[in-house]
Amino acid sequence: MKKIILMLAWLLALSGLPGVSAAAGESYVFGVTPQFERRQLFIIWNPILKELEKRTGHSFELALLPDIPSFERGYNAGQFDFAYMNPYLVVANANPQGYLPLVRDGKPVQGILVVAGDSPIRTPADLDGKAVAFPAPNAIGASLLVRAELARSFKVRITPSYVKSHTAVYLNVAQGLADAGGGVQKTLDEQKDAVRGLLRVIHTTRPFPSHPVAAHPRVPAAVREAVQKALLDLAASPEGKVLLQEIPLARMIPTSARDYEPLRELGLEDFFVPER
Repeated sequence: MKKIILMLAWLLALSGLPGVSAAAGESYVFGVTPQFERRQLFIIWNPILKELEKRTGHSFELALLPDIPSFERGYNAGQFDFAYMNPYLVVANANPQGYLPLVRDGKPVQGILVVAGDSPIRTPADLDGKAVAFPAPNAIGASLLVRAELARSFKVRITPSYVKSHTAVYLNVAQGLADAGGGVQKTLDEQKDAVRGLLRVIHTTRPFPSHPVAAHPRVPAAVREAVQKALLDLAASPEGKVLLQEIPLARMIPTSARDYEPLRELGLEDFFVPER
């Protein structure tokens, strides 16, 4: 009887049934910066991680934190083996664990400032003394760059509020709870028409390299390479393009820490708030 059970187990392993190869490999925690609320992030990322399991033979546990500061604390503590993260966190002083970027979208990202469609505010200069919502202090496009340009280029002083996600920023502005809000074009495009149609972009920041998927240095090099290859192969497939467009990360290219070095020249450390 024992021999029959062992034979069945061996046949199942060879059959390539879903989950069999993943169970045979190591398990890794995959953290995702919460640009959207957790339910939406799960819908977007769970099928992507399932594809990674099939393509690498490893299993991945999706770690979804309630807000961006919570994600940054987990990142600083090295709680994630892999992470989809704020580009500024790649810069050495903001990267205490030494996470290694693997892939990113080839299209640069730009921060935006939005106001309600019927707002009298026309330019960033009109925001002096106004309330502006941001997802978190350290969100590079939606907060760091926007706050830096408001202060340095437009010489305005604002009252910031941090509302946990990009989606919450857009809702706060649409509902009149903030005079303006910081985001990025990618996340604005992901909003429902009922929200996006109520907003107007009044400013776009300079471009910067997009959010990478990065690996903790403790992850073996062979596993990092396998995940990088699996993601690039996924992005090259028709079904993968559909899945990754939801992030969006469909124009995927290999990347490294060198690509993020220009972020040092922006002087954003004056606006960066370390999470403990």
